[in-house]
Amino acid sequence: MRRKKMSLKSERRGIHVDQSELLCKKGCGYYGNPAWQGFCSKCWREEYHKARQKQIQEDWELAERLQREEEEAFASSQNSQGAQSLTFSKFEEKKTNEKTRKVTTVKKFFSASSRVGSKKEIQEAKAPSPSINRQTSIETDRVSKEFIEFLKTFHKTGQEIYKQTKMFLEAMHYKREQSIEEQSECTQDFYQSVAERMQIRGKVPSEKVEKIMDQIEKYIMTRLYKYVFCPETTDDEKKDLAIQKRIRALHWVTPQMLCVPVNEEIPEVSDMVVKAITDIIEMDSKRVPRDKLACITRCSKHIFNAIKITKNEPASADDFLPTLIYIVLKGNPPRLQSNIQYITRFCNPSRLMTGEDGYYFTNLCCAVAFIEKLDAQSLNLSQEDFDRYMSGQTSPRKQESESWSPDACLGVKQMYKNLDLLSQLNERQERIMNEAKKLEKDLIDWTDGIAKEVQDIVEKYPLEIKPAAQPLAAIDSENVENDKLPPPLQPQVYAG
Repeated sequence: MRRKKMSLKSERRGIHVDQSELLCKKGCGYYGNPAWQGFCSKCWREEYHKARQKQIQEDWELAERLQREEEEAFASSQNSQGAQSLTFSKFEEKKTNEKTRKVTTVKKFFSASSRVGSKKEIQEAKAPSPSINRQTSIETDRVSKEFIEFLKTFHKTGQEIYKQTKMFLEAMHYKREQSIEEQSECTQDFYQSVAERMQIRGKVPSEKVEKIMDQIEKYIMTRLYKYVFCPETTDDEKKDLAIQKRIRALHWVTPQMLCVPVNEEIPEVSDMVVKAITDIIEMDSKRVPRDKLACITRCSKHIFNAIKITKNEPASADDFLPTLIYIVLKGNPPRLQSNIQYITRFCNPSRLMTGEDGYYFTNLCCAVAFIEKLDAQSLNLSQEDFDRYMSGQTSPRKQESESWSPDACLGVKQMYKNLDLLSQLNERQERIMNEAKKLEKDLIDWTDGIAKEVQDIVEKYPLEIKPAAQPLAAIDSENVENDKLPPPLQPQVYAG
């Protein structure tokens, strides 16, 4: 029987997510992202530019105030040399404090503090670098040829796009020493500037702009992948190991605990689950953010199909998210956090803001966040059972044989039966070990008790050893004086 929405929300606690929670917190209607503090890409950039304009205004006001103070300090220096030294010292101290406060405030609000370099930097970057002209891989060479062939159909516009793209790649070569956030901002600015130039100057239709942007992303990210994916300057690798270890520790979580509406006993559903796991694992083998998103989208569609086959009705959002969490737990995708961060930093922002790609990606971020914070309450378990499962002391009981459908695979039923027997044997072994340890402790306590009682008796009644007595004489030795007595009577024979 299908649960009501309210009861479902109360049972799933940390799993249920309202659709409004996936949208930008500014209310623009686009999908938000945790990496952008809940904003979509567009609103995030607007907030960044507002903060930057505010910074420029503060810098202007600070410059005017410092100039006035400098003039006042210079005027007061005419009165006395000592006053000049004191005023200038205070002036320098105040100037330093103002600059420190300004920089700290802006850094707290936005982690990415740098944008695209100036035109002078771009001009300096035009000189081809040895790294860019290196021997490219087969894949990079293939993508480059495809990109050039694609741009040939746009004639003059294609030539301009290729020129801008080459300049961007050369500029990124000189930005490798910068933080990954700064490189991400530079890439996002490039996406936006190229798209606006095609729409405003080139009058290119929106559909073609989207296709061109996909090809641009594929070209530049294939070349930049090895430098910007999981760089050593970030803690992406540390996060990957943490989430991988967390998923391994949660291997015991069952579909029933997550309220997953998927019946893997149905062959079609089992195939869909395998395909979904394959797609989410395959995401790590892709270089282009759009291709990684495509893997997430295919995985999500397989999940929806599995739910639809199981329930014989279209799947809902409340059914999708728990199933996605189950797929992630079962598949344990490699470098999961690095892939999420890579997509967030370098994907064309329009894909993350709208469409099914953005929706599925946002749900994946929610699934990972749920796994990181999963606790006993989220699974409707007692804290004691949750701790035992996490420590590996025991595992949840498997499905009873009576509940299997007649069409279920015999091998699967036998496997679960064997797992159930192993679980029972493990519990029995634990009980025997506990009883043996208890018996050993009781024997030790009994031995110590007996030894203590004996010691107490010995102390209370100490053993006294007396000297040896004189040897006893013969029985008749004391009758020495009666040696003259007659001999004893002898028996006489009486005759007749």
